[in-house]
Amino acid sequence: MSNNRVEQLESTVAELESTVEGLTDELIEAKERIRVLEAELDAETPTRVPDRRSDGEAETEELTAEAEPDDVAAATADADEETAAGDEAEDSGSDDIIVA
Repeated sequence: MSNNRVEQLESTVAELESTVEGLTDELIEAKERIRVLEAELDAETPTRVPDRRSDGEAETEELTAEAEPDDVAAATADADEETAAGDEAEDSGSDDIIVA
């Protein structure tokens, strides 16, 4: 029986080695195709970033104004409450394990 088991293991190892070699070849080919596609994209596609306007600087300054300390404290308290509520929800549920 042990001889049969050894032959089975050797056969399994050979199949796995073949699979790994095939997947490695596919990975190399996929990487090469990705490089080619990225090179084509870089060459053909102009950037989608809009040109900056001189008026945009004033708008940016208004949008990046500092928050009031009271607002920061309120937001922090809200975040802490949400985090605590989320932790309780996680603890009360069952621990599901998904195996693919």
